[in-house]
Amino acid sequence: MPSLTIHSAGPGLTVQDLGRPGWKAQGLSTGGAADRLALFEAAALLHTKPTQAVIEMMGFGGTFSTSHHTRIAITGAQMQATIDGAPITTNMTHILRAGAQLTIGGAKAGVYGYLAFAGGITTDPVMDSRATHLTAGIGKRLDAGDTLPLGPDPDPLRPPQKLIPDNRFCGGMIRIMPGPQTDFFSAEILGSFTATQFTRSPRGNRQGIRLDYDGAGFPIDGGRNIVSDLIVPGDIQMTGDGVPYILLSECQTIGGYPRIGSVIPADLPKIAQAAPGTRLSFEFLTVEEADSTAASDAALLKQLAKMCQPMIRDPHDIADLLSYQLISGATPGDDLERP
Repeated sequence: MPSLTIHSAGPGLTVQDLGRPGWKAQGLSTGGAADRLALFEAAALLHTKPTQAVIEMMGFGGTFSTSHHTRIAITGAQMQATIDGAPITTNMTHILRAGAQLTIGGAKAGVYGYLAFAGGITTDPVMDSRATHLTAGIGKRLDAGDTLPLGPDPDPLRPPQKLIPDNRFCGGMIRIMPGPQTDFFSAEILGSFTATQFTRSPRGNRQGIRLDYDGAGFPIDGGRNIVSDLIVPGDIQMTGDGVPYILLSECQTIGGYPRIGSVIPADLPKIAQAAPGTRLSFEFLTVEEADSTAASDAALLKQLAKMCQPMIRDPHDIADLLSYQLISGATPGDDLERP
């Protein structure tokens, strides 16, 4: 059985997939990858399923090796990476040969990077998912010396693929839709919120991030009378002093803080990948406008697969060129002349 060995690990390495939908009534949020789009990018590149488990790396990666040859892809945050000291490119498939050292350094842009294997990580599922959910005590952070099982590469001879993803690492304008408590905020407060330039605070984790800003807060009248109800990733909660927090994949299932709105799913990867200090601003969409941005998982994967392109390499840059089968069979030269 193929396996992955972790020789060194950054502080935020976990196994993640698309999470555990359907357990909110029992108090467990979906969890899963902070930037789920990155899992679809990896699946499009490797021609696999986006439900496969990957390694999520928060800010910094580590050093890895596998017991068998396998294709890999690094998506999400733009991270520095090498195989046996030779630089490799993210958002592209690579062959990681048995025993070779894959080293992934710090993120040059973004926060969450993802290391995907063609056969996926095949740890035992818990409640139909392999995702680590730290706040619920499911799984743990990965450390040096850990070994994880991998599935076999289903198509090891598939040509290298590359993908140029949309830039979601620079913040900018974020689209939000109204929620059940948006009308509790005055028109003046709503206007002030959309006119404010925010920065992503250093305070944040997989549960959510804080937004810093200059000026007064964004309170509502009668906020203490709000009854706790369902919350989801993307919701923008206001604390008692009017400071906004945006919830992410590992948020709680219910909350009592008022929500001024909710980031649409299409823009949530921009929030997850916003490094501290990134500037963010917000604009409201109607519910109908927000619905028009929605796409099914199948449609998203199909769109990303169309964006993948074969990677044509210069033979001069292929260090292991002689290990490839370049000629198969032989001919006497008169094949076309013989009956």
